[in-house]
Formats: sequence, C-alpha cells, structure tokens
Amino acid sequence: MTGKWHGATHSLREEFVQLLDREHLRELHRVSGVRHGLVAFRQFATAAVAAVLIVRYASQPWIWVPAAILLGFMIFSFTVLLHEVVHQAVFQRRRGAGNRILAWVYAIPCGLSPGQFTRWHLDHHKELGDDEKDPKRHHLTPKIIRRWFKLLYFTPALFPIYFRAAGRESATYPPEVRSRLRLERAVVMSVHFAVIAAIWMAWGAAMVFKLYALPVFFVFPVAFTINRLGQHYDIEPDDPAAWGTLVRSNAIWNFLFVWSSYHMEHHYFPGVPCYRLPELHDALQPIFERHPMRRRTYTGLLWDWLVKNRAPHLNWH
Repeated sequence: MTGKWHGATHSLREEFVQLLDREHLRELHRVSGVRHGLVAFRQFATAAVAAVLIVRYASQPWIWVPAAILLGFMIFSFTVLLHEVVHQAVFQRRRGAGNRILAWVYAIPCGLSPGQFTRWHLDHHKELGDDEKDPKRHHLTPKIIRRWFKLLYFTPALFPIYFRAAGRESATYPPEVRSRLRLERAVVMSVHFAVIAAIWMAWGAAMVFKLYALPVFFVFPVAFTINRLGQHYDIEPDDPAAWGTLVRSNAIWNFLFVWSSYHMEHHYFPGVPCYRLPELHDALQPIFERHPMRRRTYTGLLWDWLVKNRAPHLNWH
C-alpha cells in the first residue's frame, strides 16, 4: 500500500466508503473461472475463424482484409486477458500454476514477456500520476508532441518504441530478473519465428503477410494506440479521481477491447474482473457526479490527439 496512487487517493477511498454499497462491491469482485474461460474461448474462437477466412478466401480481398483486421484486434485482446491474470482475476482461489500457464498462453500471441508485462503493469498501478516512476508514462508516452511522431504509434514503429521503453525500464531491475526476462523474450520470439516458418511452408510468402504481418504489425498497433488513448491522456491532473479518462463504451468496443475501455474504473478497483466492469461503471455514478469528468468517445479522443495535437496527461477541455 505504497506509491504515488495510494498516497494521492486517501480522500477518494473515504468517498468510496461513504457513497458505495459495500455488499455490491464485494459481489462485483467475485471471480468466475468459468466465465473467464468463456470470454477467452470467444476471443480465441473469433481469431481462429478470422484466420480460416484469410486462408480460405486469400484471393478475395473484400473477405480476407476485414478478417485480418479482426484478427489483429483479437491478438490485441489477448493483452487484456493477460492483464486479468496479472490482477488475479481469473480463479476464485489462488492458483499459481494455472495463472503461470495462462500468462504464457495470452502473452505469446502478443509477442510479450509475461514477466515484463506483469512488473511493468503493477508498477504503473502503484505509481499512477508520477511522471518518473510510472513506467508507462515515463517511457512509453510520446515526448515529441508532433503529429508525425504520434502517427508512428499506429504503425509497425510501435514495436521498436515499445521494446525500447520496456528495455529501459527493465534495466532498473535486479540482474536475476533481467536474465529471466531475456529468456522469456527468447521463448516468445522463437514461437513467432516458428509460426512464420510454418505459414510460409504451408501457403507461401504472400500468406505470411496476410495471416501474420498485416494483423500483427499493422492492425495490432492501431488497436493498441486507440485503446491507450482512452486510458490516461485526457485527465484532470489536479484531481486523482480523474487521473484516467472516462470513456463512453459500447458493445463493439467491449467485444474488441474485452471491456478494457472502463480503465479508470479498473484503477479504482483493480480486482474486479473485466466482465463486471460495466456494472462497476454504473455503481460508480455517485463518484463521477462528485468529480465531474467528460465522457469521451474514441473518435473524439483521436480528433483531439491527432488533429488538435493535444499533449498527453492534461485536461483536454
């Protein structure tokens, strides 16, 4: 119970006690392994259907291109499922082996080191609001406020940007942790190279682009960056309750982003599983009314970010 976020939200936690029903909050924290499994099955099944459509209709771009876009969004959605593992929001009881296995299952399609993601994300929660100690804000947020540089995050350039940021943060870890993370990255990359080789041998180089390169290198960065815009870019720096962006979500975004559009709600109560975040959002209305925050859409955030060239982590109103 330390860090920037904990120290800044003492009064906010008192408001939670005063304004929210404790029994309802306890129910919202109830975790269901079956329900998580159904969500994971839905995402993997959608990815599999998209992959089959790409292979089956490889000569018909009006089918395989939308399928590749959908596949890219599904690959991004696995980062959200990994995020659930990090917050112990999968099993009712602590299951170390089960969580470790799932972490690898979700991390490999995204090309992530599960250990790096875990430490990076938990440090982000702990130090939210700190320009230096929050690794996402310190290393990943664009420091060059130029449209051309922001647009790089929507392209394959995201990968060197992200891995450079992760490398800078991991350089501060103990040597044994860095060694483990290097091994994890080697395993993940080996799997990706094996997948590329298998696709090439089965269907040729053109299919490598359609089934792998387009979803991973061109669609994933778009999904990642849009989702990140709805996290902590349009905020109220003077009010810790509004250190995140309140996004007006809908059924499409809930499916593509696995309810991660409810990001400020997640920071309030990180133990609430993703499929209960819409209900948590409704329960938090007294907090939102006491701390007026603009409800944003992703379209509006993109307009402010790229057209108006807003700087991150400020009040865009």
